[in-house]
Amino acid sequence: MNKISQNLAESTAEAEPLNIASQAEPGNQFKTSSKSSKKNSMKKRSLTLFTLCLTWLECLIPMAWAAPARPPEQTIDCEILVVGGGLAGAATAYEGLLAGRTVCLTEITDWVGGQISAQGTSALDERATQRQRLFYPRGYLELRQQIENYYGRRNPGECWVSESCFLPKDAHQLLYGILQDAAQRGGGQLKWFPATVIKEVEMNQSGQQIQSAIAIQHRPAPGAPPLNTETLSQTIEDSYQYSNSQRFEKSIFRFVPPPSPTSTTKSAHWYIVDATETGELIGLTDVPYQLGIDPRSHLEPSASSVTGDPYCTQGFTYTFAMEATAEPQTNVMPPFYEQYTPYYSYEAAKFANFDLIFTYRRIWKSQSGEPTSFSGIRFTTPTPGDISMQNWLWGNDYRPGTAADNLVYAREQLQATGQLQPGGWLGGLRTETLRKGEELALGYFYWLVAGTTDSQLGNGVKKPDPNHRLLRGLDSPMGTVSGLSKYPYMREGRRIIGRPSFGYPQGFQVSEIDISRRNYQDDYYRQNLPPEMYRSLLTALSGLEIPAVLSGETPVEQVKRRSRSSIYPDSVGIGHYAIDFHPCMTKSPSELPGNTEREGERQGAGNAYPFQIPLRAMIPQKIDNMLVAGKSIATSHIAAAAYRVHSFEWSSGAAAGITAAFALEQGIMPYQLVENVPYPSPQLEVLRRRLEDNGNPTAFPDTSIFNESWEKWY
Repeated sequence: MNKISQNLAESTAEAEPLNIASQAEPGNQFKTSSKSSKKNSMKKRSLTLFTLCLTWLECLIPMAWAAPARPPEQTIDCEILVVGGGLAGAATAYEGLLAGRTVCLTEITDWVGGQISAQGTSALDERATQRQRLFYPRGYLELRQQIENYYGRRNPGECWVSESCFLPKDAHQLLYGILQDAAQRGGGQLKWFPATVIKEVEMNQSGQQIQSAIAIQHRPAPGAPPLNTETLSQTIEDSYQYSNSQRFEKSIFRFVPPPSPTSTTKSAHWYIVDATETGELIGLTDVPYQLGIDPRSHLEPSASSVTGDPYCTQGFTYTFAMEATAEPQTNVMPPFYEQYTPYYSYEAAKFANFDLIFTYRRIWKSQSGEPTSFSGIRFTTPTPGDISMQNWLWGNDYRPGTAADNLVYAREQLQATGQLQPGGWLGGLRTETLRKGEELALGYFYWLVAGTTDSQLGNGVKKPDPNHRLLRGLDSPMGTVSGLSKYPYMREGRRIIGRPSFGYPQGFQVSEIDISRRNYQDDYYRQNLPPEMYRSLLTALSGLEIPAVLSGETPVEQVKRRSRSSIYPDSVGIGHYAIDFHPCMTKSPSELPGNTEREGERQGAGNAYPFQIPLRAMIPQKIDNMLVAGKSIATSHIAAAAYRVHSFEWSSGAAAGITAAFALEQGIMPYQLVENVPYPSPQLEVLRRRLEDNGNPTAFPDTSIFNESWEKWY
């Protein structure tokens, strides 16, 4: 911790909490009480915060966490509490319901589906061979089929980035229906809590299990506009406050496990799954985790930093939908547009065509246009009524990368802003950066239709195309008045460090070399890695020849590079995607003229072999009845660039749901299934067979340590 953060944390711990009176109207049933604060204490805290806080806006955050807690109005029991309603959370709920369990599912927005709905990235990212073989978890296959059945075609948008592009608002309805059907088929019970955030958790006496979680659900206050009238940056801090406001009325829930006649420290009576987009529960419970770039090592040889950097995570994106029109539209320049103009670009000459960008993620098309191509990419020409979803690197990707503007707060920053204090949690994100991401996205729409500059290709390339309008409104594809997605598409958040395991004394992690197809014998690695680190890298990639290398029988330089990903005896799911980077920018703010991507960040990018999801990557340290699904499992920064797309999220969530149900059934903790890996565990094998028998693959066909023909998977 730096000195400023340490001083701030110490001073806030010493000072008395501020009390903010409830803004509830007279007669409101959710009134809160407040005590008068000591004047000197308030003065001391205010001076400290405004002197030492990270930015002026963050000065408001520590003051907010001291609002007096309200007693829960309702206690709700469930066997599996899933926090985060994205694809990983939905998949967890799906399998839990099919197993006959009572599942509580919370989500900060009012839509289920994450990437395909609330985040607006409704274009399925899939690798060709996996898609051709339809080798996916059963729930993901059902989702794909439901989309095709609903539209009568697999790709209603005729996009060219995917074989399935569709409307986000429809994805929410379809997925919610799938969950309801799963509950009916499996005999489970779904308790759905939209517009709900977790504020606090309570641990048992040993500190090893979560015994309750306090949640805040918000709805419009009397006379206030509907949800989604304002953007996330305008509402997120209010969402985490106990007090009612002019904007929201709030209900306080306490989630607990079902009543049990017996209690034992060797098992749990419920499981909590962090399926949030940023690893929210990970930050709130303060289990060991990583953020941003890992230090360069023989496991992460392409890391762009020797020492690591928690502030450089992948960019996030507020997506939006725009419609082609027959006539030119009057699109008003946003007041902040000039600030972001230095950023926008087609990126490369091969993409410098408006129709190409529009059809890239076109999510709706009522009639087919004429076949055409640009730079060898084939698509059908846009026609009036076509709807495109925009998610473009040098467009609406916001890519902060310094301690002054990073979005997901590191632990040091959470401490400095009071969010690790009791009742202080506010979501763990920098609100100002959310706001700037929203502005960047709205400015990008205006650049598309009216802009004439290009930060990467120079002026004269970009031409205005005014026959388009931004689709806004509660009934629009994004379901918001602003037209932006309800939540940004997150590519990276907090990532747990798994428990120490055989070969992982510092904690389990899936690393770059576990999945990458890169040739590590090229000159870059010979020249940039210290000799001993380079030898360790080649040794780690020796596969079946490792014993001969370690004994000195075979020189490591003569070993043929491994042509597969790592295979895990505790694999509970699968994924396949390229290591795809949207790197942070070098300077703050991101939109500075002439700003560049962080040097070296793309070194690790490239193709990956099909990979597995080890159960060890889903089990955090310290807490025994918590699992992690989605992007926050134990992966490195580079590996995380592949472990983030739609089908992976579903597979990890399915594994979490079945593992939780299995652990409840067997009276065993998930960590006990893997504590002796790589030695065989009969119960682990039972779990893996159950996953496979239920249509949730744990390995790709014909991929084993004895098979060297993995190159056919592309």
